Amino acid sequence: MFTLLKQEGRARRGTFETVHGTIQTPVFMNVGTAATIKGGISTQDLYEVGCQVELSNTYHLHVRPGDDVIYDMGGIHKFFNWDRPVLTDSGGFQVFSLSQLRKISEDGVQFASHVDGRRIFMGPEESMQIQSHIASTIAMAFDECIENPAPRDYVKASVDRTTRWLARCQNEMNRLNSLPETINKNQLLFGINQGGTYDDIRIDHMKRISEFDLPGYAIGGLAVGEEAEVMYHIIDTVEPFMPKDKPRYLMGVGTPINILEAVYRGIDFFDCVMPSRNVRHGYIFTWKGTMNINNRKYQRDPLPIDPDCNCPACRFYSRGYIRHLLKADEMLGMRLAVLHNLYFYNDLMAKIREAIDEGRYEEFYRKYREILSQRI
Repeated sequence: MFTLLKQEGRARRGTFETVHGTIQTPVFMNVGTAATIKGGISTQDLYEVGCQVELSNTYHLHVRPGDDVIYDMGGIHKFFNWDRPVLTDSGGFQVFSLSQLRKISEDGVQFASHVDGRRIFMGPEESMQIQSHIASTIAMAFDECIENPAPRDYVKASVDRTTRWLARCQNEMNRLNSLPETINKNQLLFGINQGGTYDDIRIDHMKRISEFDLPGYAIGGLAVGEEAEVMYHIIDTVEPFMPKDKPRYLMGVGTPINILEAVYRGIDFFDCVMPSRNVRHGYIFTWKGTMNINNRKYQRDPLPIDPDCNCPACRFYSRGYIRHLLKADEMLGMRLAVLHNLYFYNDLMAKIREAIDEGRYEEFYRKYREILSQRI
């Protein structure tokens, strides 16, 4: 399913074939937690900004509208009218983010719903069943995302349990994919490496989960508060032990700089809410660095957000107008700014792929690591 087309240093250029189309890697997955991108972005917009893969949240869709509703509607692709790949996370991140509302055991995790407080149980089998109902292209294994830093004994016990959970996930997915009523019988399972900031635990866990021979592997439990250099160190530590013939996914990352650095270290898949979430505070990503469009100097600025950008916002609207919309809390402002940021991220990945294809990623990396870290 994964073909490594070219490699420059550790940077990899590949293709990943799925039942919903071929993914060109490295790739950024656009995050639509509840089967939509925040900011009023439609499915047709996703095509226009070059999105290859949409990512949705298993826990949130289970709570609302209910994975049974999505199943009855024919699966997530029909539900939101999208014919390209969809990846669903496992719900495991909620073990981390809802830490005050949970109870972890060998069987799984008890949650209190953030919507109405009702008790929800999710374990490996339940996570696979929900994701099978949703009928995503790629399902993530159920794991515990561990807080950094955390005591070594806790991390070791958690990772051991996550490994046992992975075996249960694989068995349950195989069973579900064999059922006649399953919508996507070609659903793929990615395993997740955990281990906090302990190098030896990370390496041992990566070796153990590689033995499951899954279609892809992720590095989880990063970008949760640790310094960027710590994250890069963990990637450097784990990458040599990741299967070379499988895609590598760095979960929840990140800024354009994070992506440049992680591609440089051999990562293929990325996702992050930053392109839409940061717009609320006026943060816009451009080829000259990050700008805060709320700044007063843009009030009468007739230029597009980025003169080098071909997104719908930059083709038709000025910085001054988009700033006004955001200041006035008009939805169109959020929509245009999110469209721009999503376009920028997908364009960044296209340029990264082109640079690797042409054997000049080192040059690209050195140039844009400096430029994209700037605040305009």
